[in-house]
Amino acid sequence: MAQQLRLVIADDESLIRMNLKETLVGLGYLVVGEAGDGVSVVNLARELRPDLVVMDIKMPKLDGIQAAKVLTEDKIAPVLLLTAYSDRELVERAREAGVVNYIVKPFRDAELLPAIEIAMARYAEFQDMDKKIGDLQETLETRKLVERAKGVLMDTQGLKEQEAFRKIQQLSMNTRKSMREIAQAILLTAQIEK
Repeated sequence: MAQQLRLVIADDESLIRMNLKETLVGLGYLVVGEAGDGVSVVNLARELRPDLVVMDIKMPKLDGIQAAKVLTEDKIAPVLLLTAYSDRELVERAREAGVVNYIVKPFRDAELLPAIEIAMARYAEFQDMDKKIGDLQETLETRKLVERAKGVLMDTQGLKEQEAFRKIQQLSMNTRKSMREIAQAILLTAQIEK
């Protein structure tokens, strides 16, 4: 049995939506919302924060690819597209919009479970990569601040590079503040004293 993922589904045809919901519930998923157009699905996903949005491409107001782009860029939810269209241009647009998987109709119910599981795994990988990138940017920014603070200590207190670094490290441990915070304080003090 699949883990109880919370899904929002969108298709402009209510009969297709009803069948899709029945299939998804039968597979063990929880359908927490339904929409008939792209604008509604974006608003619903913003409100409900589902684990996955499953939607058609051809919808009124905002097509599924444009909606997917919003949901992906705003980090609201991953998107699995279901569509009768498989031409190269649509597939390319879907890829560029950040869609995590794509199924061509008519599909068998058995194809839905692996497509959803793969979509969720891809999305988890993207989130992990995003976090790692954020952590690396934070580390790099901290390193730059510490380097600048070392320079200030070397200039103002006549310290050697290693001594300046050790002083920042010592202040960090003694005050239970991060080296970043200590570096920022040193740089701020240097600005005030100019």
